Amino acid sequence: MQVSDNPTVCPSRLILEHMTSRWGVLVFAVLLKGTYRFSELRREIGGVSEKMLAQTLQTLERDGFVHREAHPVIPPHVDYSLTDLGRDAASRVRALAGWAEEHAPQVLAARETYDAARADAS
Repeated sequence: MQVSDNPTVCPSRLILEHMTSRWGVLVFAVLLKGTYRFSELRREIGGVSEKMLAQTLQTLERDGFVHREAHPVIPPHVDYSLTDLGRDAASRVRALAGWAEEHAPQVLAARETYDAARADAS
């Protein structure tokens, strides 16, 4: 894996940022359950502003992870779902989130050890 600060040299870096962003992870988690309207998705995620959710959905749609279907009705009705690529990505992000949950006690213990050692050195 080549790593570079330049996204044109390493485009996977920007894709990974989109997939693992604060709101991207949560959008993936919710959409793995099925199709949602914008307001349902926002309610399910909780704590996300309309602007941030709209930006996140647009980014994930642009990357090919999210499908946006606008229905020609009044009031407007838009559904969001995962594409095949999005389902694959979401399942991998879910696995990483599961790993983080499973190993959180070890990580927290490591932090405490690190912080205690730094405090003793001061």
